[in-house]
Amino acid sequence: MNEEAERDGGGQDPDYVKGAFARIADNYVLTNHVLSAGIDILWRKKAGRLVAGWDPLKILDVASGTGDLALELQRRCKDAEVLATDFCEEMLAHARRRGLRETMVADALHLPFDDSSFDVATVAFGLRNMENWEEGLREMARVVRRDGHVLVLDFSRPKGLLRNPYAFYLNKVVPKVAGVITGERDAYEYLAGSIGRFPSGREMLELFERAGLREPAWTPLSGGIASIYVGKC
Repeated sequence: MNEEAERDGGGQDPDYVKGAFARIADNYVLTNHVLSAGIDILWRKKAGRLVAGWDPLKILDVASGTGDLALELQRRCKDAEVLATDFCEEMLAHARRRGLRETMVADALHLPFDDSSFDVATVAFGLRNMENWEEGLREMARVVRRDGHVLVLDFSRPKGLLRNPYAFYLNKVVPKVAGVITGERDAYEYLAGSIGRFPSGREMLELFERAGLREPAWTPLSGGIASIYVGKC
């Protein structure tokens, strides 16, 4: 992992992250689908079904990147206003070209919205890249109304038989394959390394509680390779 990307506060260096995502934006969607064999699409569909079940009218997708989750929410929640934010304009440009209607360049740790502005806030594979994970959750919770929901979809660390093969794939295979597709191997070495430091399972539930979110719940996906976490505001 690029050591310059690590921060003492538990999160990532925002300048490094922004530059890395700007460099890989053109091939980001394709690379993700190749590396996950398309399973990431199923994970987002499950997250979309959860959100749709809450019948929200205003949804904020934070650190939206190329808009994969926001597009899924836009399709499923047809009566809702879905706004996608990201601090990397290059990523959002791809989201708009893919059909996302509302986007805004914004820092996830300093969202330009009043308290209780949304029914739901989501983030897919983005909280891990923030400078401070707890502050990222607190900021999402701030802009969601009372009894609204915060949902996080991200990679986690599987246990048991999957643990070692997954670690090998993540740290040895992913950077090489992604480097061929994007020409930016170092960016994917960072992304792979960041997963090992990111709270997983019960650690994430504790982080939700520290951020002031109630009734945190955890759903492992694909043997724990990824997880959905949900909390109430």
